[in-house]
Formats: sequence, structure tokens, C-alpha cells
Amino acid sequence: MNKIPQIAHISQTHKQPEVVDPYLAVLDAWNGSDFAKRLQPGKTVAIGVGSRGIANIGLIVKATIAFVQKKGAIPFVVASMGSHGGANANGQRELLAEYGISEKELGIPVKTDMEVEVIGTNSWGEPVYWDKNAFRADHVITVSRIKPHTDFRGKYESGIVKMLVIGLGKREGASQHHVWGIAGLRDMMPKTVEVILEKSPFEAGLAIVENAKENTALVEIVDKKDLLQREPEILDLARAWMARLPFDQCDLLIVGEVGKNYSGAGIDPNVVGRLLMETVTEEFKPCITRICALDLAPESHGNATGVGISDLTTDRLIAGIDPIPFRMNNLTARFLWRSKLPLSFPNDKECIQASLESCWRPRWNEIRMAIIPNSLELENLWISKALWENIKTRPEVKLHGNFVDLGFDPENNIDQKYLFPHAHCSKRAKH
Repeated sequence: MNKIPQIAHISQTHKQPEVVDPYLAVLDAWNGSDFAKRLQPGKTVAIGVGSRGIANIGLIVKATIAFVQKKGAIPFVVASMGSHGGANANGQRELLAEYGISEKELGIPVKTDMEVEVIGTNSWGEPVYWDKNAFRADHVITVSRIKPHTDFRGKYESGIVKMLVIGLGKREGASQHHVWGIAGLRDMMPKTVEVILEKSPFEAGLAIVENAKENTALVEIVDKKDLLQREPEILDLARAWMARLPFDQCDLLIVGEVGKNYSGAGIDPNVVGRLLMETVTEEFKPCITRICALDLAPESHGNATGVGISDLTTDRLIAGIDPIPFRMNNLTARFLWRSKLPLSFPNDKECIQASLESCWRPRWNEIRMAIIPNSLELENLWISKALWENIKTRPEVKLHGNFVDLGFDPENNIDQKYLFPHAHCSKRAKH
């Protein structure tokens, strides 16, 4: 098969809430919180911040700092990202700086030390590790996005609880829970957070929920006393608002870029319907026969975690892998299936053609194919005619223009900036 199905641009629209002024909304939320009533002048406040690409993260952290300073307290940032950034202080400092979280930008200390203290023992008989700088502060608050996790399903997934246990647990805490596999996250993590709530200076977390456009949709302060009840309720909102592909079945999904900046799993399993976890039965929703990944985002710093969720890839993606953070992240997480290296090809065209030839759809005009820039930005897609016929009655999708040939440059690679002018890959290229 040498033919590639023609494609057309479609968009998805969602009626969802969106915060107009994130800075003001965060400031108002903190000022109206129970913690604001407890915070006294002169107290030190550690602000836990993680490494994911949260929308408006710079403004959100600055608003949190402004609240603390207005109360006469003394804020500093603590890196709360487990083993990310190569599990070392410099790597985590660099990651935070990429999101505008630096001493120069914020005017306060940013502490990325990896030292921890054992602050107790959980009901599994395991020690509870916690960041030494955070533990020695008078108060700890967190800036935490709540969303479905890429590795497991549970009462608490990505959010404040996970940041307290895995993020502020540093490499020791992350490794300790991941060594138990899914049970360590789903079942032991809630037991560990019970110890943290009792024995640490944690006071409250800023819960952030994003909509399908990856814009801030909700900011809410969750007080320590309400955390275990309120976080699952917010998680339900996040699950309802998350971006999804507008189809239930597809023969080939082409993913422009894989990267930790798009998903902790490189390619979000919640989007593509492949959990790929050892011992876990797959649900395959949506059901995608073949996935090919074309490139590795530079913001991922060579960490191609999750590349194994795809079936085929390019030689340049493989060449972009830095084995040190790649191995560190995966050996700490102990989920290895996702990062097995796919078959690779010299360029996009050969990769796509091999994907089409192996997608179990020998009549090329019947192939249901879609192209996305990454698994985070799903407002705009390019799809084949056969796929459009399957989804054209959905009210949230709109077709733009005619079906055209998929073009390639002289190196036989597609022009992602042309296909997705508003995606992150294009914004990066403009700088």
C-alpha cells in the first residue's frame, strides 16, 4: 500500500467553564480560605510546586506568593516532583525554571534539595518520607492540578494527595510507592497521606482543574481537614472536563510529539485508550488499532517515557532519547511496558506508510485515520474521509475545508506547524 488517505481539518468545541483572570481568582481563593485566618505574620510558608505544564502556572504561583506576603509571612518554593528532572536538585531546578518558577522570576527562594526526613510509618509498615525543607517550615501549602492519572484508577489520582506523598516524598517516596506497582499508588498512597496530614505542617492545597482546551476552569482551596473527602469530588469534575478524541474507534492515530510536558506518560493513556500496565486488563476506549509517534518534544529533555504506547516511530525520535532520565524515570516508576522501543523508520512518510500497511484495513479508502499534535491539545485534528463519515453527526465536531493530500517536505516529514499552527509545536518554533 503506497497510498495515504486524504485528510481534512476538524475542530471540537466544548461548553465548559473557564477562569477569566487566574491571578485574581487564585488570590481571592486564598484570601477567602480557612488557612488565611490561621496564617500569622513572620511564619515561613513552603509552597509545593510540581513539574507538569499547568496552564497559567506562573500567574498562579505568583498569586499564591502575593497572598502569603500580604499576610506578613515568608514564602519559599519547594520542588514537589518525586524523581523527575533526573532525580537531582539541578535537574528539578531547571524543570521549574522552564515554567517560570525561578528565584529570579519570583523573587523568593526556590529549594530543590532532595533530602528527606522520615516523619512516621504508615499502616503498611512503610516509612513516610517528606521533603526536609518543607517539614521544617511553619506551614506547607501546595499548588496542585487535579486530573485523572495516567497509571491507575483510584479514589485519589493526580492531585494534592499525590503531591504530598510522591512529590514531597522526593525520590525515596516515589520509589517506595512505585515498587509496589499499582497497589502502591492506588492503595498505599492514601494510607501514607494520613500520616502526612497528622504529622506534617501541611495546611491546604490549591486545587486546579483544567478544561478540554487546557485552560484554567476551576481554582479552589482545599483545607487539610477537608482533603480526603473533597479531592475525589474535584477529580470527578476533572474527568468530565478532560479533552478526548471525538471517536470511539480508529485504525491509525498519528501523534506528532511525545513528551512529559504533554502527559506524565508521554502519550496520555486516558486519551488514546491504552493503559499498557503490567498485569492490568485493557479496556481500549477509544479502540485504536495502530499508533505511530513522530517526534520527541524537546521540553521532555530526552525522556521518552511512554513511547512504547505507540507501535511505530521514527529514527529521529529514538535518536533524541537521553538514556539517563529515560531509565531513571522508568525504573523509579517501575512501569516498563510503556517504554519498550517501537519499530522505527527513517522519516515520517515511511513510518506512516508502515502504520497504514499494518492497521488491518487493506482497503485504503476505508481507513479511519487521525492526526493530532500531541495527546494534550485535541481541539484541532486532521482526519480521513472514512473517519469523518463515522463522526460527522456529533454536535461537537466541525469540518473545515476540503479533503487534501497529506504533504511531506524534502526529507519526507510532515509539516506539523502547518497542520497545527496554534499548537505548542508551532508556538515553540516562533521563539
